[in-house]
Amino acid sequence: MKFELMTKDECINFIEFNITGNSENYNKCDDESLYLNSSLFNIFAGCFERSNHLFEFIGQTMYNSRTFIPLKNELNDNLEKLVAINNFKEFQDYLSGMFMGRELINQFNQIDPEYEKHWRSYIRRWIRINRGLNKLINRCIEEELVLWVIGY
Repeated sequence: MKFELMTKDECINFIEFNITGNSENYNKCDDESLYLNSSLFNIFAGCFERSNHLFEFIGQTMYNSRTFIPLKNELNDNLEKLVAINNFKEFQDYLSGMFMGRELINQFNQIDPEYEKHWRSYIRRWIRINRGLNKLINRCIEEELVLWVIGY
């Protein structure tokens, strides 16, 4: 499992962040899109759900000028929570409180049996992803783009 935004060639079971279209169409799996592993997206899924009541985890959801500011605010709140995690218990509490968090903990146990020692590294990567998503939203606002979030 890669802990970063990726290109389409690097990912399976993923969420696509697509800015290639308009309010009706987009170029599916475009080279310009960014991708995130579905399990990792769960860390941010609540931000997308709370900012757009039409959000669908499997399927496509459009974000535009009406939903960018609420999404940005949710991502900023999430970033503050990530930055505030200071110990392993807070790390586990954060994961346990999110959608599919326990499943993500189980995946960590399988991938990295000593993840308790590496939790800070994971948090740093998630902070980078969160900031990358904020950067993408800022680009959409500045360039008046539509963002499609598509689950596969």
